[in-house]
Amino acid sequence: MIHHEGTKDTKEKALGVSQLVRGAAIEVHRVLGPGLLESVYEAALCRELWIRQLRVDRQVPTCITYKGAQLDSQVRIDLMVESAVIVEVKSAEKLTPIHRAQLLTYLKLTGHTVGLLLNFNVELLRQGMRRILNG
Repeated sequence: MIHHEGTKDTKEKALGVSQLVRGAAIEVHRVLGPGLLESVYEAALCRELWIRQLRVDRQVPTCITYKGAQLDSQVRIDLMVESAVIVEVKSAEKLTPIHRAQLLTYLKLTGHTVGLLLNFNVELLRQGMRRILNG
């Protein structure tokens, strides 16, 4: 039972962090607007999260295990905030099912439960925000 409580606390922390990230992303979009490259939004979001005193790691290399063996290949996660939330930054015409699937795969690979998919190429950022839960 204690294990489940720990999982619940971890998920609740991640959900709280995701709300803070959403607020930071809205500020970045308010200042910069749509139409820039993903790398610009990623850098600006890192800066905004730092201003808000959140720990953020950028372009986090993540190993892939296949049938018990670690592959030589890796994926890079755009942002990891407070070691709790994976953030995938996009600047696309629209979010597609493959974007959601990509983030869900990252959540499964890392064992994290909460991810945010942020598409900055929209008029209002709330149109481009999706929270994805794994488990």
